[in-house]
Amino acid sequence: MADQVKPNSKIPIISSNDTKNFQPSIKLKYVKLGYHYLISNAVYLGVVTFLAILSSVPLPALVTNQNFDHLWNLLKLNLFAVALCLSILVFLGTVHIKSRPKTVYLVDFACCKPESSRKATKVTCMERIVKYGTFTNENIEFQRKIFERSGVGDETYLPDSVIRIPPKPTLAEARKETEKLMFDAIDDLLAKTRIFTKEIGILIVNCSVFTPLPSLSAMIVNRYKLRGNIITYNLGGMGCSAGLISMDLAKDLLKVHPNSYAMVVSMESITQNWYCGNNRSMLIPNCLFRMGSAAILLSNKASDRSRSKYRLVHVVRTHKGADDKSYKCAYQQEDEQGYRGVALSKDLMAVAGEALKTNITTLGPLVLPFSEQLLFLATLIAKKVLRLHKIKPYIPDFKLAFEHFCIHAGGRAVLDELEKNLELTPLHMEPSRMTLYRFGNTSSSSLWYELAYLEAKGRIRKGDRIWQIGFGSGFKCNSAIWHALRSIDAAKEKNPWSDEIDSFPVHVPRVAAVDVQTKG
Repeated sequence: MADQVKPNSKIPIISSNDTKNFQPSIKLKYVKLGYHYLISNAVYLGVVTFLAILSSVPLPALVTNQNFDHLWNLLKLNLFAVALCLSILVFLGTVHIKSRPKTVYLVDFACCKPESSRKATKVTCMERIVKYGTFTNENIEFQRKIFERSGVGDETYLPDSVIRIPPKPTLAEARKETEKLMFDAIDDLLAKTRIFTKEIGILIVNCSVFTPLPSLSAMIVNRYKLRGNIITYNLGGMGCSAGLISMDLAKDLLKVHPNSYAMVVSMESITQNWYCGNNRSMLIPNCLFRMGSAAILLSNKASDRSRSKYRLVHVVRTHKGADDKSYKCAYQQEDEQGYRGVALSKDLMAVAGEALKTNITTLGPLVLPFSEQLLFLATLIAKKVLRLHKIKPYIPDFKLAFEHFCIHAGGRAVLDELEKNLELTPLHMEPSRMTLYRFGNTSSSSLWYELAYLEAKGRIRKGDRIWQIGFGSGFKCNSAIWHALRSIDAAKEKNPWSDEIDSFPVHVPRVAAVDVQTKG
């Protein structure tokens, strides 16, 4: 493939030029969307202005005994008109209330913590890589260097099918891996929420690289004996951002199915995609992807508000698949020897940066304070209209819109660049970096391990806003915005971090982005 990492090329990272280009291309799009936002909310601004003027007029000047008597006489003479007006107002109010989108609550979620026997240190991984006997010496050394720079720690989890010598990438082993991950997460979720399985009306499962027959969603229906009229979806091939796509699908379904519960299960399977060949563009996933899964319970029942943790505010989805480079930047295939894996293009980070620009451009007007949008507009007018080119463009500060950031733990290079481009602090990046270190890249479920980290640390307070950002093949960048409905008591929370949270954060050395040559 032309898009694969070629000989004498480097591990794909965002270059300094990509970082510089990140800022200017966002601004013009913000203007269009900002104006659209202002126009769509003009009626509310007008009402606020009218009320402000009205409140400045003394009440006695508006209401006197003479005026009140005159008004009462008019009402008595026009009872039919008054009744008709009231009826119309009640009707319109009812239609408005009924047509409003249903509020979607996140009741609770659970993340799977695999058994300790599945732990695989970097030393163990390198031992297996050597013993496989399929890698060249150069590619063994290449993977060792990737491990050193990956940001992944020594307590991540791999399935037996990968650890054993030789590997056993069979369908039976893949089923065994996925069933264990899914069922453990669902069992924890059901224990937390204490709902009956028959109450679940919608089930959405996402797993990109393993789509057996019957489907994963059918496995869950069979295991938990879910009701016969349950609405099920099985999403495949959508990459690490599939978890947020599932949230968007669940949100839309909950809008049209009143008084329902929706369960979303996000996971990935490693068994059949552990690569044993020598195509370097396909070796990097071996060093990053690890076992993990999450189960999330959503509800549109007003009665669940008091016990729910979060309210879903926005989901913004960006798809760059129309562009060939974006489409092929993460591509599942077989190499010349027939080994299956996922090839990562040298353009991956540049594609991710473009997708992020588009996504946050759309998201900005929905979440940024009005003052930030005005400051941006003022500096843009100064540059474009008044020709004051010495004025630097104003980059909106997303830290004013969110208290917490959960960025997909795709790899150290991804997190480094987003920290720089969004001007985030180490504290903001801590959930993502610690998730990558402790659990590795667990694909679509990584965002939930990050949120679980924040809860275990006791950092979620009532009213906090959380931004989840996911990237995935295709290429896609998706965002979900949550509003915390209550403070989370860390002492009462039971999640994969609970029994070891005091050990975090740990210091993860930031290895310089040295060139890793890909000869051979």
